[in-house]
Amino acid sequence: MRWQTARTRERTLTQWGVATDAGGRRSVNEDAAFAQEPVFVVADGMGGHARGEMASQAVVEAFRALAARGSRHIGADEVGAAVREAAATIRRTMEEEAARSQADGRETVAGTTVAGVVLTEQDGEPYWLVLNVGDSRVYRFSAGRLQQVSVDHSLVQEMVDAGTIDAAEARTHPRRNVITRAIGTGPDAEVDFWMLRVQPGERILLCTDGLVGELDDAHIADVLASVASPVQAAQTLLCHAVTGGASDNVTVVVVDAPDEASAAGTTARTPGSADEDEDEDEDGTTLPGEGDR
Repeated sequence: MRWQTARTRERTLTQWGVATDAGGRRSVNEDAAFAQEPVFVVADGMGGHARGEMASQAVVEAFRALAARGSRHIGADEVGAAVREAAATIRRTMEEEAARSQADGRETVAGTTVAGVVLTEQDGEPYWLVLNVGDSRVYRFSAGRLQQVSVDHSLVQEMVDAGTIDAAEARTHPRRNVITRAIGTGPDAEVDFWMLRVQPGERILLCTDGLVGELDDAHIADVLASVASPVQAAQTLLCHAVTGGASDNVTVVVVDAPDEASAAGTTARTPGSADEDEDEDEDGTTLPGEGDR
């Protein structure tokens, strides 16, 4: 496991931990994460090994540039612009690939989810600006209760909303990998936003679907309640998911609400092998407009 430690900033008031792994059945990790106050995001790339990794990294780079501004007043307009920038990068890269591979007739498609929070201010008070595109998730853990904030853009979520299936059935449904919104595929994807007042002592969990595909809410809540360090909490959740035989990449970010103690975040990453170059996801997410694999 390779370790990276984020630098402490004078105004850093959050503590965070990041952990990511290719999972038990994947050779390449197409997930990506970015954690630097005030911006925290995860992304789940799709479209095959090189394409999925490119797509998720495009999101990371766009949000890295957003965080570099150092503003405490980042809003939905700025986040939307970052998402559009990432989408443009993905489409441009895929257009270049399509031009190179036109002779063999292969379809070139790539996209990514994004889910995250931005620590911002409203009327002088701290708020989480929650954002989401796709089926990566944002949870809030406060007063011993785990609450899913984001709403998946997926076929099974639409079925749950319609009352066709319940949440438990959605976890194992054969079409749970079909998402209805992604960055970089087709027109610019609409970003969903929520504003949450920061509560002392709460935790924010960001994760790709590889985590919730292995651990239920009760298991996740137990770890968040029992492991004090956000770094250790992220690592523990990742370890439990991978030990359970994770069939997908798994990425976890745990962010503790600001308090009076200043600390840096830590990232733990176990990269998958980059030796293979395959064109399709291995039982991965189906992008909007694609048929079932």
